[in-house]
Amino acid sequence: MITEAILKINPNAEVSVIGSDINTCEINWLNGTTPISKADIKAQFSAVEFDMVMQDLRFKRNNLLAQTDYLALSDQTMTAEMTAYRQALRDITNGLTTVEEVEAVVFPEKPEA
Repeated sequence: MITEAILKINPNAEVSVIGSDINTCEINWLNGTTPISKADIKAQFSAVEFDMVMQDLRFKRNNLLAQTDYLALSDQTMTAEMTAYRQALRDITNGLTTVEEVEAVVFPEKPEA
């Protein structure tokens, strides 16, 4: 998470991190990368955690959509229920702003094809 927090502050940073605890880790700034304070890095942890849970949610959502993609082909007629299900999946990330909201997401139930 430390490296991800650093890259959130400076996407071009070149760095190596030894250890996983921000208080005791060793951070080596490479190729002239301007060092960032550990306090500033730590301040990004909640944003990094949110990005990680959103990435996981999108991965699960995309897999569920992929399972029904064949129904969206031009030679198929999708039911209204399936159309609504797929739209609910696409909208599932809308308005989420906290890790707790993401973790509380309940996926819609897949209708019969």
